[in-house]
Amino acid sequence: MAFTLIVPEGAFATGVTATLDMLQAARTLGAKSLHFEVCSVDGGAVRLSSHVSIETSRLRMMAREDRTTWVIPGLGTTHAAAVRARLARPDATRLSKAIARHVSRGGRVAASCSSVFLLQQAGVLPHRRATTTWWLGGLLAEMERRCTVDTNAMVCADGPVITAGAAFAQTDLMLHLLRERCGARLVDLLARTLLLDGRQAQAKFVAPELLANGDALIARITSELEARFPSPPGVAELASKLGMTERTLSRHVRRATGRSPLALVHSVKVRRAQALLHSTRLSVDDVAAEVGYQDAGTLRRLLKKLGGGSPRALRSAR
Repeated sequence: MAFTLIVPEGAFATGVTATLDMLQAARTLGAKSLHFEVCSVDGGAVRLSSHVSIETSRLRMMAREDRTTWVIPGLGTTHAAAVRARLARPDATRLSKAIARHVSRGGRVAASCSSVFLLQQAGVLPHRRATTTWWLGGLLAEMERRCTVDTNAMVCADGPVITAGAAFAQTDLMLHLLRERCGARLVDLLARTLLLDGRQAQAKFVAPELLANGDALIARITSELEARFPSPPGVAELASKLGMTERTLSRHVRRATGRSPLALVHSVKVRRAQALLHSTRLSVDDVAAEVGYQDAGTLRRLLKKLGGGSPRALRSAR
């Protein structure tokens, strides 16, 4: 069993070091046959985020017998313009071509956060299900329309392509890969040893105002909803206020966020409900009324789906 950790210039330092720590810990806990190598496109010292650097070997991009799983931590880019600029750099172009060859020859590739866009550039995402960091989901869906982008999922595995969410989802990605290679028993021990929780969804971490990466329309919708609590407008009223049809509004919102207008409305409401549950002693019925739901049952269901738990669990975490 073997992994090739590929480190792009400027990669998120914690993603790189967490991957190495998890691989080494798995060895210590019993996966003696686990082998891994740290590589980059050109080899040598690679600068990461936070003024950290790491020594790497040169990636053997033309190797025909490479059956290792390539693992690529996040690129360290946080918005659409930065992603596009990073993909245009020569090292990213070369790595994307190498990824395409590796997959075509039967290899597997796993990427988290903005590194998923390297897989898009490599052409390995069409007709697959994939995830990325939740606020870049709309961009990924726009750049690869033949891919089913699921930004609720923490990890998506589809054939030889495995993708994960935002930067710290690198640990979830490694737990998934190691469970495949080393078995559930060892990985459960690894998770307990390193105090890692297996997280299945990104939904509870979504901040609605960041979904669109600065898109003016989404910012206006979010502001309008928040200004109108406890009676926020519905989708039809929002469309009317913005001077467009519901269909046009839906198209704009989906292009910017990868979600429907109703999903955006629910995200804003649930986030306000979370804040009220954390900071007040209002009953769940009162919180539901404060965010525009007629009954607490609807809020409870949405909190479980989008907020990461029940009202009681959220309050006990204060």
